[in-house]
Amino acid sequence: MKTKQLKVALGASLLSMISLSAFADDAVLKLTQDDNQWTQARKDYSNTGYSKLSQINKGNVRNVKLAWSFATGVNRGHEGAPLVIGDTMYIHTAFPNNVYALDLNENQKIKWSYFPKQDPSVQALLCCDNVNRGLGYGDGKIFLQQNDGTLVALNAETGEKMWDVKVVDTKQGASTTNAPHVFKDKVVTGCAGGEFGVRCYISAYNIKDGSLAWRAYSSGPDSEVLIGANFNKENPHYSALSVYEDVNGGNTEGGSFKALPKDKLKFPESDLGVKTWLKPQAIKNGWEHGGGGTWGWYSYDPKLNLMYYGTGNPGTWNPDVRPGDNKWSMTIFARDLDTGMARWGYQMTPHDEWDYDGMNEIILWDAKGKNLATHFDRNGFAYTFDRTNGTLLVAEKMNKFANWATSVDLKSGVPNKDPKYSTHQDYNAKGICPSALGVKDEQPAAYSPKTGLFYVPLNHVCMTYEPVESKYIAGQPWVGSTLTMFAGPEGVMGGFMAWDALKGKSVWYNKEKFSAWGGVLVTSSDLVFYGTLDRWFKALDAQTGKELWKFQVGSGVVGNAMTYTHKGKQYVGVLSGIGGWAGVAMNLGLQNETDGLGAAGGYKELTKWNAAPGGGTMNVFSL
Repeated sequence: MKTKQLKVALGASLLSMISLSAFADDAVLKLTQDDNQWTQARKDYSNTGYSKLSQINKGNVRNVKLAWSFATGVNRGHEGAPLVIGDTMYIHTAFPNNVYALDLNENQKIKWSYFPKQDPSVQALLCCDNVNRGLGYGDGKIFLQQNDGTLVALNAETGEKMWDVKVVDTKQGASTTNAPHVFKDKVVTGCAGGEFGVRCYISAYNIKDGSLAWRAYSSGPDSEVLIGANFNKENPHYSALSVYEDVNGGNTEGGSFKALPKDKLKFPESDLGVKTWLKPQAIKNGWEHGGGGTWGWYSYDPKLNLMYYGTGNPGTWNPDVRPGDNKWSMTIFARDLDTGMARWGYQMTPHDEWDYDGMNEIILWDAKGKNLATHFDRNGFAYTFDRTNGTLLVAEKMNKFANWATSVDLKSGVPNKDPKYSTHQDYNAKGICPSALGVKDEQPAAYSPKTGLFYVPLNHVCMTYEPVESKYIAGQPWVGSTLTMFAGPEGVMGGFMAWDALKGKSVWYNKEKFSAWGGVLVTSSDLVFYGTLDRWFKALDAQTGKELWKFQVGSGVVGNAMTYTHKGKQYVGVLSGIGGWAGVAMNLGLQNETDGLGAAGGYKELTKWNAAPGGGTMNVFSL
């Protein structure tokens, strides 16, 4: 072998060894691959919600019974799922975000508990109920992101506080509702507060001591959004200055926007997080209060060292006071985990006019030799990307009732808006589908590598939407719109479907009376579990959608189904306790049609199935 070839071979070998060593040292990754435990919010780094456990299967699921339950002692919406590490289950609650460690070896005896001391006034900042989406685990620590912006690291064995750090400033109206995600040696956490004009960001902290590793804003100059020279290298048109031309005045009543073809786009441009927030604005610089919440679910590819997440709506729901594309709200980002630098970013709903938050989970999967990422957005479209570079492969409607746009141009990535459903200040736009809840909100979907399908809980809700003048005041709500919600054209408010993400179409679809607000679990025995707002916890056949089993719990389900084993026996569990956006008005006793950002009118029938406020309970089932 020639010297040069030898050096190349040795170099490649060394890189391979370094890569394998990096994975070998990733204790968190190893834990996610143990199906006997549930160590991540969505089971694994890829957000699949998939388990290889198969003791409970289609042949015996009809025999599943309630094994035990645990009342959390807290009311309101219980989103997310508990963690199971070894023989301990860690349960979180809605505000005040209590944590319980239950000993599975001693009939769920409480090993330790943690009761945060939070200012009760923080609850006023939580637009869509007092929710918390769960816990993180790594380095022997349980991580809790409190609603008041404090990230806490607790000793997993004793509950002792190891460190804490303040993530957001509640005086500005910011709060935190997301589950902290542990990837390798980082704890990644987010920000909520778009309805308060907060300029949100995502933050990564070092797992050992809580020191800040990096922070990336959702709006502002590239230096603060952490955008560098190689951003969108393969798809520079994602970095266009404007993707629409105004029609009939654009941001005026009767105006709309026409999508520009790719050859008409001006790209690539820098500092789009500033340049795409144009005048007139209700405040000096719109991007400084640009929203872009990051309160959803995050995923991570250790081979690419990229983490993925979505950003929320631009600040204020009144689009007329923020002309322009309003980047980088409504965007899927892929970032280097170590540095936070953005590898690619794609904006799904430029110049959002409907509060179609883009923060839903990104699920990572592989097919036909490609590394893929699929996202089911609030705006009603399901997207599949090449996750290595952001190339858009599929963008199709999850349900034909979505009408704000007719399609998405795959070449440009730009949605073709229907002018009939544009929204403007002091104009009551009617019949917009979906509602601001989206065709799917925070309730996460699941993916089965066995069937190759995604299992998606859906909202089937439309709305009227009237933007109004609203002045920004720090720490005060800055919504700038009123809306009402009502059932979609099928006469129901929800659904559940299996989705082929390469073809961009549903394989089967079931109607639900109310939105299916529970996160999904799918197992290797081709069972799909999820909960409903009218208190059902269900198991379906993953191949056909046929209902095989159901059990009615004490309160509506907005939690995520999960599974684990203990002493060789498989258990399936879910948190109940109605709430979230769908249940917030009911929990607070609000009755005007527009209360709860439209939830009071849209979901008023929930009171026939639920006591309010909903009581939190962990429900665990087995054969």
